[in-house]
Amino acid sequence: MRRALKRADDGKTLDPAEAEVLLGASGDALTALMATAARVRDQGLADAGRPGIVTYSKKVFIPLTRLCRDRCHYCTFATTPGRVHAPYLSPDEVLEIARQGAALGCKEALFTLGDAPEDRWDAARQWLEEAGYDSTLDYVRAMAIRVLEETGLLPHLNPGVMSWQDLQRLKPVAPSMGMMLETTSRRLFEEKGQPHFGSPDKDPAIRLRVLEDAGRSNVPFTTGLLIGIGETLPERADSIFALRKVARQYNGIQEVIIQGFRVKPDTAMRNDADVPLDEWLAAIAVTRIVLGPRVRVQAPPNLVDLAECRALLDAGVDDFGGVSPLTPDHVNPERPWPQIDDLAKVTADAGFVLRERLTAHPEYLREPWLDPRLISHVEALVDPATGLANEDAKPNGLPWQEPDGGWDSVGRTDLHTAIDTEGRRTETRSDFDAAYGDWDVLREDVAARRAAEAAAAEAAAAGAAGAAGVAGVGGVGGTSAGGPTAPGTSSPERISAEVKAALAAAERDPAGLSDAQALTLMTVTGPALDELAHIADNLRKATVGDDVTYVVNRNINFTNVCYTGCRFCAFAQRRTDADAYSLSMDEVGQRAEEAWVIGATEVCMQGGIHPDLPGTAYADLVRAVKDRVPEMHVHAYSPMEIVNGSVRTGLSIEEFLISVKEAGLDSIPGTAAEILDDDVRWILTKGKLPTASWIEVISTAHKVGLPSSSTMMYGHVDAPHHWVQHLRTIAAVQDQTGGFTEFVLLPFIHQNSPIYLAGVARPGPTYDENRAVHAMARIMLHGRIDNIQCSWVKLGVDGCVAVLNGGVNDIGGTLMEETISRMAGSKHGSRKSIAELTAMATAAGRPARQRTTTYGEVPARPSLELA
Repeated sequence: MRRALKRADDGKTLDPAEAEVLLGASGDALTALMATAARVRDQGLADAGRPGIVTYSKKVFIPLTRLCRDRCHYCTFATTPGRVHAPYLSPDEVLEIARQGAALGCKEALFTLGDAPEDRWDAARQWLEEAGYDSTLDYVRAMAIRVLEETGLLPHLNPGVMSWQDLQRLKPVAPSMGMMLETTSRRLFEEKGQPHFGSPDKDPAIRLRVLEDAGRSNVPFTTGLLIGIGETLPERADSIFALRKVARQYNGIQEVIIQGFRVKPDTAMRNDADVPLDEWLAAIAVTRIVLGPRVRVQAPPNLVDLAECRALLDAGVDDFGGVSPLTPDHVNPERPWPQIDDLAKVTADAGFVLRERLTAHPEYLREPWLDPRLISHVEALVDPATGLANEDAKPNGLPWQEPDGGWDSVGRTDLHTAIDTEGRRTETRSDFDAAYGDWDVLREDVAARRAAEAAAAEAAAAGAAGAAGVAGVGGVGGTSAGGPTAPGTSSPERISAEVKAALAAAERDPAGLSDAQALTLMTVTGPALDELAHIADNLRKATVGDDVTYVVNRNINFTNVCYTGCRFCAFAQRRTDADAYSLSMDEVGQRAEEAWVIGATEVCMQGGIHPDLPGTAYADLVRAVKDRVPEMHVHAYSPMEIVNGSVRTGLSIEEFLISVKEAGLDSIPGTAAEILDDDVRWILTKGKLPTASWIEVISTAHKVGLPSSSTMMYGHVDAPHHWVQHLRTIAAVQDQTGGFTEFVLLPFIHQNSPIYLAGVARPGPTYDENRAVHAMARIMLHGRIDNIQCSWVKLGVDGCVAVLNGGVNDIGGTLMEETISRMAGSKHGSRKSIAELTAMATAAGRPARQRTTTYGEVPARPSLELA
């Protein structure tokens, strides 16, 4: 105990074992622990620019439904349909609570509810159907909008477990959300008789995933622990460190509540005891020290006597959470709220000033955390000097809507001014930290993964002693050529028996390779790689012939403003940055018409996730092209953009896709795939859609008659086994839908990529890896996807010629403009003439042929050849 206290007092980083010791502090040790925690808290307040200010939020509680599919043994909030007058509060009841709260000066509407009650209770499902809602979350969203528009209160949503898509859908209607982690103890969840047994939403892994998804989605999130429900001190320490990891990695946890268990009658835990105050205070203090000064730590003031609120402050608390002058704490109804004046006096006696804040803390009242549709609602209630609440402001309803005037009202910079200058005028986007998260934590995570993969590779190598022809694991070190760099000379290599067997299997049954065989071939070099390329090229010739195909197209990147925060992307900017641009509808149409005149048959449109983008803009952009050039094939919108359009329009993914198809959309690019492995994706992207969502969007597009390409971006923080599994996933989707027209390999361009500049990613794939990956795509997708495409933008001419001799049959398009790769650092230009594409095919000893987007014959028409 003395050693742990000394390390904490000296500001040393504690490990879980030391935290466990300190969680048991009492007497003088607890006093010393609390003093250290208070100093950490004071430093955090000073760093935030508000020394000595403790906060609270003046709110009303709206118990939207008290039904729940979980059966927590300590809960009196959740009940049965027979004990409530209706499964849900009606809209009138919701608004009446909110109006009364607004009249009393409240600024927050806290929506409390059970998890997905419609999955357990027929009454809940029937009520939603009769009211016209598909789910409880749909009803939550609708009521949040009503509260914003009719009362001006700011919603804080606590709907329990949410998916990544749920978070995207709810973010535009609430400045903040929350869900208690409670504990990471699987014992309390899995063992019969424990408090979370029989409650599917209390799986710690699921709840941690929600916290991570919220951070990735830039949702200010409140979470916390419930102390004293049967967890051990090691389990308690583990929970604190789990919160620290998420808080550090994504910076999205705006506050952590440390709540002490209170016994309630009529529950399975009615014979247990309240958590002792000293134990609760130790948990608060350790949480404060472990999480550090940046995170706000909160304890509910109604769970202790007023005099004991001073002890909460002494333990390191800097926020008292929500306090309501109107509604009870529906989770702890037996514990009334203290009067705000009394709480202010206790705070003053401790040497602090009590100030009202909004539902989101000051640092989260801006993009990318705050959706632009909520800005006017927040500005009406905030004190601009501090970011806390303007205590004199009275909430009034304000419209919640898309930006007036549609996409063309957003404001823009001329495209050529913005991107046609060599180099970038800004070193990084201005919201670098908020957009990308904590690079130090990411480096630690990647280093741990690389060490584990290196150990696994070493063990595998030891098991196959002396096997030649197999390179090291990609992404874990070694020489990297960053794309098309030619290989150096080396001594002749013998092909091992293992590699020979895998090559024979690839020739005999290409699509039937085992994972082990595929991984072996994905890493071959030397003569084995030459043989692999030969096998792939024979497959190519048998499947599609010798023609090297291309499409005459124009890329239109209609905006590079984005708040998603893909860590590999040098294209995306914040809208206030010098490099930011957005095209008007007229400019989009003009560029399409220019392309048509010189022979293009396709425009490919993609853009950033602009915070002001109206949901209708996606259909309008398609119409802007079709109005000018009805015959032009519109190939547009990544799965990420489609999810964004779905969220912004309030349509399901299927409904949204149908709407843009009716506007004239012909096909979609299967980009935003990167690597279809969530562990890799979260390192690469922070806020992008998870693998399951990518598959859902693509599959739904195929279902409604929109074919798509498919892609893989490789050579960053991934490894060959990720490439194998990515190809397996693509194959599985194609087996189910048949909607992929091609598979496109995209080597990572590292030069300006934030994840490379931060020292996390390697500098792209090697020359041999490029050859192997293209060949293996042909082999593993044989019989499923006929067309394998290389990217001349990323590989250059020599790199494309190499892979054209190893299974590739398509070299993409003329592009005419391609800003994404160029801003990442590609040196291979942004347009190719037909003559240049033909020359590339000729260099590979093959004829070139123009195609349509879907690989059909190009109808003859008068046009000027692309010069």
